[in-house]
Amino acid sequence: MRKSHPVRRAVLAGAATVSGIVLLLSLKPASDPGAASAAGGAPPAAAQSPQGGRGAGSGTVTGDAAATQYGPVQVRLTVSGGKITGAEAVRAPKGGQSDRVTADAVPKLNRAAVAAGTADIDAVSGATYTSAGYRKSLQSALDKVAAASAGQDSGEGAGQGAGGGSEQGSGDGGAGQGTQVLTGDVARTQYGAVQVRVTVRGGKITGAETLQAPRGGQSDRVTADAVPKLNRAAVAAGTADIDAVSGATYTSAGYKQSLQSALDRAGG
Repeated sequence: MRKSHPVRRAVLAGAATVSGIVLLLSLKPASDPGAASAAGGAPPAAAQSPQGGRGAGSGTVTGDAAATQYGPVQVRLTVSGGKITGAEAVRAPKGGQSDRVTADAVPKLNRAAVAAGTADIDAVSGATYTSAGYRKSLQSALDKVAAASAGQDSGEGAGQGAGGGSEQGSGDGGAGQGTQVLTGDVARTQYGAVQVRVTVRGGKITGAETLQAPRGGQSDRVTADAVPKLNRAAVAAGTADIDAVSGATYTSAGYKQSLQSALDRAGG
């Protein structure tokens, strides 16, 4: 075959074309934005829910898991402007009969948390342990929101600690006409510790919550019944002079003792 044979010329031309294409592809810059993202490059900024209610007291916060006889309960809150706008149980008892109890109780507890805005919610009938665990985790979530808000709002205000020191009198900038959140001393009772936190605005109790209360066995039922009543009584009375709840004498006595110590910090 001669060098000038047309078939040979076609083969050589095709080889040259392929070589050129390969060369061009090897020189193409790796600028595909999708590739950069997949390789771990900085993705576009995503909207994030601030934990702990920073700023105006908005975001999501998850309470501590509360152990119960039938399994842990853990609550996550959505807070906007310092107010609960959503609640969900990210953990709840499951398996066997617990599935039915959880399916019935958790939605009711979620709605109650949003409606009340505090952990002072009634237990769901037939779900005493789940309700108690829910309230405990809910309270821990609220404590985290309050702590974050206090950390931001305290600024120059002295004596704004959760259970500390004396508050300044009315008209003194930070604490005066504002809101004081005061935690009482832990009161020891025959069945366990009781500790109360109150919210005081303008010298008046506007909210009361129980941080610690007897638990375990029969105490769970007594606590679930007595604590909401005691919280409501403290707000209604505005003092620690409240009646004991029937069947919860020791818990009531411890509650009043802790409540009084909190009020003492607010100047009575």
